[in-house]
Amino acid sequence: MKYEFLTYQAANGVATITLNRPEVYNALNDGITYELQDAFKAIAKDDAVRVVVLTGAGKAYCSGQDLKAASGQEKRSFLESLHKRYNPIIRAMRSLPKPIIGRLNGVAAGAGCSLALACDLIVASEEATLIEVFINIGLVPDSGSSYFLPRLVGMAKAFELCSMGSRVKAAEALQLGLVNRVVPAEQLDAAVREYTEYFSKAPTKSIGLIKKMLDKATTATLDEMLEYEAYCQEIAGSSADYKEGVTAFLEKRKPEFKGY
Repeated sequence: MKYEFLTYQAANGVATITLNRPEVYNALNDGITYELQDAFKAIAKDDAVRVVVLTGAGKAYCSGQDLKAASGQEKRSFLESLHKRYNPIIRAMRSLPKPIIGRLNGVAAGAGCSLALACDLIVASEEATLIEVFINIGLVPDSGSSYFLPRLVGMAKAFELCSMGSRVKAAEALQLGLVNRVVPAEQLDAAVREYTEYFSKAPTKSIGLIKKMLDKATTATLDEMLEYEAYCQEIAGSSADYKEGVTAFLEKRKPEFKGY
């Protein structure tokens, strides 16, 4: 697939989406948000893709909304922009039954920070930073940040990060639980590859179910989760990968999961 504002590559079960506006630190204009929606729709339909990497070209991950591009347009509704451009991306990421790895190569600010937090795992360069920058221009967090942050760092820290626009460097982000791993910049690709090599050969259907279960658990009761676990286990237990896993265990060999 060819895009104007991002690049898309898929090979060996791994799809890599790269925000490709390095001259503006991969800021989000109308075009790139619609292309992201299209890319995630394509990934959802492609059974060959079993893990996704989301990253940015150049020095930045994503600097958020392209304010310069937006300032040259007629006054627009924030509500309409979020409903049409940003929210569909976040929903697509969270509903995708495949793991998404954020390759955090640089700054992730505003909606770019939200994009990172919507990933299932984040591997960050030591030079990366996350910033809920909305307050600096008199706005509030959007694109899911107000949902993800308190669940990751607690209410008090989330309030601080959102209301003060605090810059969180990679080492602190790891300590807070915002990212999974921090490595030197030159080791970032190798660290991401460790995850993609695992997930590209893992039981994808089960991982997709786990993703749904953990999302549901943030608002469900224990009884509701016990029921949902039973429902999901029935699905997983009917999969080809479950049969392969049991067979491999009995035959004392490594399973060869196909993802279904």
